[in-house]
Amino acid sequence: MGGVDLDITTLEVNKETDLKLLLTERGNSEYMGYLLLACSLVPKSQEPKEQGSKKSSLFRKSTRSTDSASTISKKIKMQLWNSVVNIVLVEGSNLVAMDDNGLSDPYVKFKLGTEKYRSKVKSKTLNPSWLEQFDLRLFDEQSSQLEISVYDHDTRGKDDFMGRAVIDLSKLEKEKTHTIVQPLEDGAGTVKLLLTISGTYGVEMASDLSNYTPNAINKDSIVNNYSLLNSFRNINDIGHLEVKVFRAHGLQAADFGGLSDPFCVLELVNDRVQTQTEYKTLNPEWSKVFTFHVRDIHSVLEITVYDEDRNKKIEFLGKVAIPLLKIRNGERRWYALKDRKIIHKTKGAILLEMDFIYNHVKAAIRTINPREEKLMLPESKFKISIMKQNINRVSQLIGVFMETGRFIQSCFDWQYPPRTIIAFIVYLVIVWNFELYMLPISLLLIFLKNLIVAQIVGSFRKEPVEDDYPADEEEDDDEEKDRQEEKKSIVDRYHAIQEICLQVQQGLDTVACLGERVKK
Repeated sequence: MGGVDLDITTLEVNKETDLKLLLTERGNSEYMGYLLLACSLVPKSQEPKEQGSKKSSLFRKSTRSTDSASTISKKIKMQLWNSVVNIVLVEGSNLVAMDDNGLSDPYVKFKLGTEKYRSKVKSKTLNPSWLEQFDLRLFDEQSSQLEISVYDHDTRGKDDFMGRAVIDLSKLEKEKTHTIVQPLEDGAGTVKLLLTISGTYGVEMASDLSNYTPNAINKDSIVNNYSLLNSFRNINDIGHLEVKVFRAHGLQAADFGGLSDPFCVLELVNDRVQTQTEYKTLNPEWSKVFTFHVRDIHSVLEITVYDEDRNKKIEFLGKVAIPLLKIRNGERRWYALKDRKIIHKTKGAILLEMDFIYNHVKAAIRTINPREEKLMLPESKFKISIMKQNINRVSQLIGVFMETGRFIQSCFDWQYPPRTIIAFIVYLVIVWNFELYMLPISLLLIFLKNLIVAQIVGSFRKEPVEDDYPADEEEDDDEEKDRQEEKKSIVDRYHAIQEICLQVQQGLDTVACLGERVKK
């Protein structure tokens, strides 16, 4: 990468000299950067050493006082970039038609500095859905303008330009996932992104624990924001989650030297942030604090540790999944890392502390609504093991409801006299205090029941397919369909059966999830 020669005769004895040395290479005249050095020339004889002892002792004291700052600066220099820009390309809408059939084959190019990425091509559509993820590096001395270009893919000839847009990343809040619907220039449609700037390092960042000071006033304001008095204000904002990521130990060695370059990714449904990378260690110290806005109390916080490679690839080291309902506020504890399926333990553990504040009324209302779908999920496939698991979940829920029914029946059968007496007293209290105006309120139960039924039945309902043929050709269409049915191969029938089984599997999962949410 370049070298430089230093003539030490130009240095003064016992005096620190700041130097800026340009890197060069024989036969290469290109600019290769420079080094900033602070050099001190100290003689080996005893007398000159004693003369400079006072100066060197002062230098050592100042060095001790700046140990933490030097450690941080070293880590910053090891990490070549200052931030990681995570982009989830969700979809495009109302794009420009470039082909003769009135459609396009769009794909997207991203450019940040010298880094470029390209999405997959979506054929014959003006409203493509990509659901792809990209990680770009943001350097100190480069532009923070993210360029987005949309092209139409042509099998013959050059791809056609459809539209572009530019996002200024310096105006976006860091360590937070932003949902951006970016219009393209000249009305060429829109592109929807989930964009997060994280992986930052330095005490100047609010997400660094060394710069974090707990504030009782701020916490009280958060508690008041999610109090019962604000139950019907901003109904989608259920709670506030704060996660402190301290360190990990005993991680897997992913590199040839028996070490790793670990970093940590935190995901709450579609919100995603990450720590900086700690290089050449199995015991990283990240010391970060992150906050999330919670939209569903039944969500699961996923924390994954990866190893970073120089070719921009990552290697899985371990994972932790923590349901929000299982969080104990203010408890600092070690979590053992597990494999990708959260079944078996793997090497290493991570030290976390969490604080979760939420509104109970908003959480209850959100429970009976469909959960927020995670965008970056693998495509669903039918598996017998998953089908059995969903059947067992539904069976367990049915068992819970049957047990509840038996409990209510036992109150009438006098199997346990104390229980029956208490139930009788409760019934008398309700009847004694019943008022006529309470009757319309009970109708809300019917609305609630119909809402649940609509949510369950709606998942099985398919959208009607429009008939593009004239009415007088219905008989011909029926005959044509019969011929096509006869020509169906065994593979087609197998795929049809698999599709039906997949729908049943997903339906059971929906019923089980809804029942589990209500139960919790």
